[in-house]
This record gives sequence, C-alpha cells and structure tokens, in this order.
Amino acid sequence: MTDLKIDLYTEITCPWCIIGQHRLDKVLAERFPEVVVDIEHHPVILLPDCPPEGVRVGDLLKARHGITDLASLYARPEAEARASGLVLDLSRQPISYPTVGGHTLIRLARRLGTQHKLAMAFSSAHFHKAQNISDPDVLADISVDYGFSRDNVKQLVIDATERDETYREATNSAAQGVRGVPHFVFGGRVVVSGGQSEAALATAIQDALTARAEATSA
Repeated sequence: MTDLKIDLYTEITCPWCIIGQHRLDKVLAERFPEVVVDIEHHPVILLPDCPPEGVRVGDLLKARHGITDLASLYARPEAEARASGLVLDLSRQPISYPTVGGHTLIRLARRLGTQHKLAMAFSSAHFHKAQNISDPDVLADISVDYGFSRDNVKQLVIDATERDETYREATNSAAQGVRGVPHFVFGGRVVVSGGQSEAALATAIQDALTARAEATSA
C-alpha cells in the first residue's frame, strides 16, 4: 500500500469545488485504488461579508462582473459536471449563504475522520437540495451522520472562538498563495488549482507518488 497526503482548499458554495471534489474521488477510486489517501480540507471563504440571509447569485454576478445571462454562464460547469457523472443544475440554488459555520464543522470533523465526506455533504445540500447551509438546523441535520450531535453542532457554529479559528485558517490559506478554488496540493509537492480535468488530477497524483518514491529511495 502507498499513502498520499492531499491538502484540499475549497469553498462550500463554489460549483467548481463540488466538481473538483467529485472528480478527485472518482480518479482515486478508478485509477489509484491501491493508494491510501489522507485528504485534509482547508477553508476558503469567498464571501466573508455575506449577510446572514445570503445574497442572490444573480445580483452578485451582475454587480461584480456585469453578468446577466446566468444560463450561459452555468452551461460550462454543468457540462463539465455531467462529463464526470455529477448531476448539477446551478439554477436550483439562487442564493449564496455564509459558510463560516459549515467550514468550522468541516475543520472540526478532521479529528472525527469524517472531514472529506462532510465537506461533500454540505456542498451537495447547497447545490442539489438548495438548502440554507448557514442554518444551524440544516447543518445539524447533515452533521449528525458524520460524528456530531445536534446540540454540539448548534453550539459550535455560534462559538466565537471556533469561528475565529476558521477565519484565521481561511486567512492562512490566502497567505499560502491560494488564489483560486478548488486548490489541490498532492504530497506537499504537486499543486493543481482551478477547474481541472480528471486527467490533470490523475497526472498530478502520479507525479506526487513518483516524487515521493524517488525521495524515499534516494
């Protein structure tokens, strides 16, 4: 067995992130079934000033980039998702909600061994079920299947110390040069950023495994 550490920087409400996580899981399962991976998630908060009620994605894109044709904008990521076997209809979720609570739970799920699956569950709830992933009840409903109790979730997502730690880690992500998401670091050596193909992820994984093997035998 070969082991590989993967550091993964994502935002819960980023469509390319849910695609990237899906592709990573698919590539690992299909092309590297013998590799034991340790995937550690790191928070990236794209809308740190997002109000509690969220913001309409259409309004945000129009204000920031002058984009009004959402269907055309969504066509590419939806097609990329389909190509990898992921159903994604971005029109289903018109609102982007604050993510610090969700990222806090993902961060704390590391010690429970459920971090990667919980991260995907939150993104799926956001995109596939159009749920408010800043709502403590929604987060609790999801997190109870990943090692948390409902009461614990509701305490953690409003805990100022835990939220501050999440913001600190998000700031650290930016300080490490993370400019686009998803952002992958394979084996601490090979970096891949953005909406990459399955082939690109597979190449990066193989490069990281090769570099690790060469370093070990040197």
